[in-house]
Amino acid sequence: VFLGNGPSGICLSYLLSGYIPYFKRDSLHPHPILQRKLEEAPDVSILDQDLEYLSEGLEGRSHSPVALLFDTLQRPDTDFGGTAESVLAWWHETDRAIPHLVLGRNAPGGAWHSIEGSMVTLSRGEWMGLPDLPFKDWLKQKRRCLRNNRATAEDIAQYYQHYVMKKGLQKNFRCGTVVTSVRKVSAESISNHAQKDLQENSDSLWNFSDKSTEVFQVDGFFKTLKGDKEPFSIYAENVVLATGTYDSPTWLGVKGENLSYVHHQLSALEEAVKNNVIGIMSDPVLIVGAGLTAADAILFAHHCNIPVIHVFRRRVSDPGLIFNQLPKMMYPEYHKVHQMMKEQSAACSGPYECYISLPEHHVLSFGKDKKCIFQDKNGYQKAYKISMALVLTGSNPNLSFLPNNGIDLAMDSDQPVSPKRNPIDIDPFTYECTQEKGLYALGPLAGDNFVRFVQGGALAVASSLLKKANKNPP
Repeated sequence: VFLGNGPSGICLSYLLSGYIPYFKRDSLHPHPILQRKLEEAPDVSILDQDLEYLSEGLEGRSHSPVALLFDTLQRPDTDFGGTAESVLAWWHETDRAIPHLVLGRNAPGGAWHSIEGSMVTLSRGEWMGLPDLPFKDWLKQKRRCLRNNRATAEDIAQYYQHYVMKKGLQKNFRCGTVVTSVRKVSAESISNHAQKDLQENSDSLWNFSDKSTEVFQVDGFFKTLKGDKEPFSIYAENVVLATGTYDSPTWLGVKGENLSYVHHQLSALEEAVKNNVIGIMSDPVLIVGAGLTAADAILFAHHCNIPVIHVFRRRVSDPGLIFNQLPKMMYPEYHKVHQMMKEQSAACSGPYECYISLPEHHVLSFGKDKKCIFQDKNGYQKAYKISMALVLTGSNPNLSFLPNNGIDLAMDSDQPVSPKRNPIDIDPFTYECTQEKGLYALGPLAGDNFVRFVQGGALAVASSLLKKANKNPP
């Protein structure tokens, strides 16, 4: 059972549906050592090879060796601007399929359906693609091309849905499901228990090899078309956590943050503009944060001529600031926001109207009269009257369905799970949780935050599950 039907869950479903990657004969990988290793066993699928051996010595933009391996097999020289074809050939070996269910709240594509459709992705469009169906080929069929090599969120959400249909994976997907609990129970205690499962003829899912083993009980409810909630319980020997990180926006934890004019999602600003709640003559909108979502909010407000006060804790020149890591040519709009942040501080007025930048400031409180108080690094305080506030400082995964919110599974088991600071502790070559055998974590929960790199985790999980199921060739 996988929890989450975003790109991680879709990719893993593809691999577990019997689609097996092999090194394509006569193809040449630009990495000579990897090429030599791939030539050693051309008839053995990548899933059945030693992933640690293959990925040794690879370098790139991910900390995960398997993520780098799968990425370079699919897009051999993409980081150098090259367009070399994948060195993988995909074979459909139905006898190696493993029965599974993919549970998700929305349509396949996960959080991509919750993002404003016209938003342009940070990653290049071709990096958003899944195995054996290049994103740019799909876009060509729609007679569209990539703007600046990047795609819109709406395109990506549609592509993921198309991928599931095109690859015949829809029978494994159950959309409109909400999982409320995942816990271990003994197989014996449930062997006589009548299951209310989500699959019509899924006997093969429940053939437990040994009644003395423990299995996972996954409880939740299924939202019907009428809006009713139908409860379900599923039992599985393995559970994959692929729920991403889009669930719970981070709060500042300051006084007045729960007032009605304080929001934690960009969509609130779009809604307010659409309904004419704010406009050119309004008091400024406060935007808190210095990441890409905050930048998207600034660009949106700037486009609508809405005044903005922008507050963030870091220095503008801080190397940890995402804008200092993006190539200017590829991301002109984010470069513009960074320029505004530099040139338009409250201390000196710059060329951009309707925007004030307050670097190295933090919010102390939100007042009922819509007055917001900030403090700078020297302890000086300022008050501004605002129309609405958007706190866009990141989001956290919601793991409330796990015992103790999943904290026991994290690298630091005293702190909540956080994709960037405290991911789930996993084996890097199987993605199995070190604290709970049979439980796997993928994507942001395991520290992989980009679509191009979550797929390596799916490769690792599929390889591990095939070994467990003894579906490896002799």
